Amino acid sequence: MKNKKYLYILAVGLIVLTPFSCKKGFLNQTDSSNPTAQALFDKPADGIALVNAIYDTYQNADLLKKSLWYYANFQTHDFFNWGNDRFYNTYAIPSTFGGIQVFWQRAYIGIARANSAIEILKTMKVKGVLNEALANRLTGEVYFLRGMTYYYLASSFGGVPLELSNGANDGLKPRNSQTEVFTQVEADLKLAAELLPWKEGYGASDLGRATKGAALGYLGASQMWLKKYAEALVNFNQLNGKYKLMPRFIDIHEYDKENNAESIFEVQFIAAGTQSWGGGNEVAWIGSFGMPEEVSNFGYDYGNKILYDGFQAGDLRKEASIIGPGDVHPSPAIIAKGGIKSYPLVIAGFASTDATVKTKYTGVDGKIINTCGTLTRPWVGTDNAIPRSGYYSTKMWRDPTLDGNSGVSNIFGAQNQILLRYGEILLSKAECQARTGDNAGALATLKVLRDRAFGGTAPAVFMSEGKVITDPLQMVYHDYRHELTGEYSTFYNLRRAGVATSFVQEVYNITIPRGRELYPIPQYEIGLNPNLVPNDGY
Repeated sequence: MKNKKYLYILAVGLIVLTPFSCKKGFLNQTDSSNPTAQALFDKPADGIALVNAIYDTYQNADLLKKSLWYYANFQTHDFFNWGNDRFYNTYAIPSTFGGIQVFWQRAYIGIARANSAIEILKTMKVKGVLNEALANRLTGEVYFLRGMTYYYLASSFGGVPLELSNGANDGLKPRNSQTEVFTQVEADLKLAAELLPWKEGYGASDLGRATKGAALGYLGASQMWLKKYAEALVNFNQLNGKYKLMPRFIDIHEYDKENNAESIFEVQFIAAGTQSWGGGNEVAWIGSFGMPEEVSNFGYDYGNKILYDGFQAGDLRKEASIIGPGDVHPSPAIIAKGGIKSYPLVIAGFASTDATVKTKYTGVDGKIINTCGTLTRPWVGTDNAIPRSGYYSTKMWRDPTLDGNSGVSNIFGAQNQILLRYGEILLSKAECQARTGDNAGALATLKVLRDRAFGGTAPAVFMSEGKVITDPLQMVYHDYRHELTGEYSTFYNLRRAGVATSFVQEVYNITIPRGRELYPIPQYEIGLNPNLVPNDGY
């Protein structure tokens, strides 16, 4: 079974023109039947399609939501799971969890495709099929995608096997150390940064491809894992002037502002359409899962009131990140739609002859509710045994086309997912400045973000969880949370800084069990590869 599985991965790596699914823009594919090397790689379009198939690794809701987003937000205890994955709430993630298995499998298929593409692109360049500029750009994209994939594997699992050669992936390698993996990530991203153009070097049809800026951003992040803070700072500084903060924090994740000036790398999805649960993930349920059950029949992830209460007074990031009882949804797109009162379940509930149901959908003014529940009747779902908190992520709840009515229609959205943005780069830069002794520089960098957060000029006093914080590094840790909660980064950054367990203990008085900062190695993979050793604590 072991060899069969990895022969399959090799085959997928070689026949890269048959992707997981179809995509928008540059990711659109042409159909090929019984492809051969001669048929596939004799024209430039074949090399482009070869690389496009690697991007497909991330166009999957199980990987993005159930692996990366859950890790970034459930591990911090800023958000909880109410669905079938409640084990996140107690750090009891089983090694049989399907989400991490999908993550591991798709990651290594993407890596195998990248390893194959590196060699094929070399041959295409030598044969003159690709000119030097296109060959270099495509090769840079491949190294970026391989480096980014190992970045997330090592950040989530610790050490993982390094597969770097085409045709050498027998699937039986032992785990490399976490440091060895990030050293390879650093090498891949250095190559990518040398070969890739800045975002302005692409035409409109290539919007969303890996850029020099994305490579430098992840390169700096990988160097922080290696404690090379001065080198990371050099790379982060190269992004100055190439990206800028959106003037209003609320607009970063807005439905109609994809690939905006602050976005450095985001996963591209196609326009919304119909899809079964077993279909390709050109559209995804990422947004629907974070909406209240009272609006969408879901409510599978919900917020922690301690997060809601922990923002400093006047911080506009609060309502753009999490809302609760009595709050109006702040999204311009949701407001334009008519607000919370425009959702079919809300309309039907208010019209109900059942007094209990009608009350839930009645606002404090006696009219149809237009807030996320009320203080006296919070939206906690219908499961009285395990109620939700009444607080929900507004970063994920932005697509006005999603209503989740009856749990069947309009649950799949096509909104892109931002994995890296300039706001995060500035926070990482501030951490590097503080760690290299430049506290004044760190405070100046933080002020840029905080001024935006407060709509002009931030208060001179930094507060979080109702406490005054004066240490620049502690400010960075708390702002990783206030700036990035509900995205794909918070717990990763806290673990990278070496403070994940102490931070969660400080904020929530919860002790992460030994070894549970990391994901377990999937049991299925251990069964296939006897050289894989489980993570400590599992």
